[in-house]
Amino acid sequence: MKKVVVIDGQGGRLGRLLIESILKDNLSCDLYAIGTNSIATAAMLKAGALHGATGENPVLVSVRDADIVIGPIGIISADSLLGEVTPNIAVAVGQSPAVKLLIPVGHCNNQVIGVQDMSLNDMVRTAVERMKTLL
Repeated sequence: MKKVVVIDGQGGRLGRLLIESILKDNLSCDLYAIGTNSIATAAMLKAGALHGATGENPVLVSVRDADIVIGPIGIISADSLLGEVTPNIAVAVGQSPAVKLLIPVGHCNNQVIGVQDMSLNDMVRTAVERMKTLL
């Protein structure tokens, strides 16, 4: 079974939507919810994730052997998400051998050229569809 790590911060809304969609689609994976803060982790656990942890070290450990890492694009940019993404987190996610499904939300000052403007729900739906092909 493939290991999928969902990383989110702030209030955890994106992570919650991802977890709910992954579970709703009944995808066969070992799902980990890793929050950069306890509020984000709690939101993802409430959404149904069985494994959850909070902070820098859980990110560093969980992405080492992940098959898929999914979250906002800011997880690969140091100091993004209002400083919640430490340089160590950004490096660990960037160096992870996992396929990274990065959602271009606007809170991290990263703009990806060529990406169409979509609602958060549409981006989550697209990310989960891509994850299906990887699983």
